[in-house]
Amino acid sequence: WTVSSVPLHHLSPVEMVQSIRVICSIAMSFTLAIIGRPNVGKSTLFNRLVGKKLAIVDDAAGTTRDRRYAPASLAGLEFTIIDTAGLEQAPADALESRGHQVTRIDMDRDVALRLADAKPDVVFNALHGAPGEDGTVQGMLDLMGLAYTHSGLATSVIAIDKELTKQALVPHGIPMPGGRIVESKDLFERDPLPRPYVLKPVNEGSSVGVAIVTADGQFGNPIARGAKGPWQDFERLLAEPYIRGRELTTAVLGDRALMVTELRPKSGFYDFDAKYTDGMTEHVCPAEIPENVAEACRDIALRAHRLLGCRGTSRSDFRWDDTQGVEGLFLLEVNTQPGMTPLSLVPEQARHCGMDYADLVEAIIAEALADFAARAKS
Repeated sequence: WTVSSVPLHHLSPVEMVQSIRVICSIAMSFTLAIIGRPNVGKSTLFNRLVGKKLAIVDDAAGTTRDRRYAPASLAGLEFTIIDTAGLEQAPADALESRGHQVTRIDMDRDVALRLADAKPDVVFNALHGAPGEDGTVQGMLDLMGLAYTHSGLATSVIAIDKELTKQALVPHGIPMPGGRIVESKDLFERDPLPRPYVLKPVNEGSSVGVAIVTADGQFGNPIARGAKGPWQDFERLLAEPYIRGRELTTAVLGDRALMVTELRPKSGFYDFDAKYTDGMTEHVCPAEIPENVAEACRDIALRAHRLLGCRGTSRSDFRWDDTQGVEGLFLLEVNTQPGMTPLSLVPEQARHCGMDYADLVEAIIAEALADFAARAKS
């Protein structure tokens, strides 16, 4: 496909991203030029969308609006939970305990057909990573005209991509590690940064594919082609300086930063196994850290949530060098689909703030319905 111009005068910036996302989902290859209003510009460039390279100018980057006017009651509504192989049953169980009608749907190629049959009042998105966290499912639900929980399409596209997240947040003063994108094949020739450094996929969640390359050369020096690591599974990786210290995380619910939890893995670092295996990580909540560091975590998490346009709940993960005080605090990523299992951090922080699990799930749904109603009026 070649699209030489797109009439954008009638579209909002978010609608621009949504429209282009639809084109991307059906086009195998294309050249795209975007011609818009003169006042659209001077903001974030999105270089990656559905694996294709294009530049999209989004006039709404870095802004947010408070749409939290929850409905008086959720009684009588029908909910659908999208999940992968039933990994997260707790949201469905909680809603059923409150008397709601719930349809459980596993993610597969027929998900749209089954959603159309279910005709839910709102969809609870319980997916993590692609395609549930990268804008794919969000775009499908937007096209189907369904209300759904958590962040929308544009926010999901940005937040899943660590490079785009930095482009959106660092200019606003959010402290994040430096680094650069590298081709995996180049790692077998030379190190991209002085050791120790971290390699991670550009657009994966749950600490999938993270490797710490240390000075002792555990992967070889340079990295050996046969060494097991993310370079075997991903063509491009993000290389960042290794930040010594402690793992911290802060949840945001609606427009409120909750608490700070310190994560203490029993061995290694906070990787996928440590996140999802019972007993492998100690959660210290509230974290035993100076109040100025805790306040900085809450402030940065809330600002990032707002700047990215997150909705419902998000979780910001930090690395803190405790020898440097608050100057040693760096945001690593913002999770727009944080876990909701019994091991998960958002329910744990909400519980410490006096909110039980069912109340948390209903609060997330209430904001989704309020946002959907507000967009329908606009």
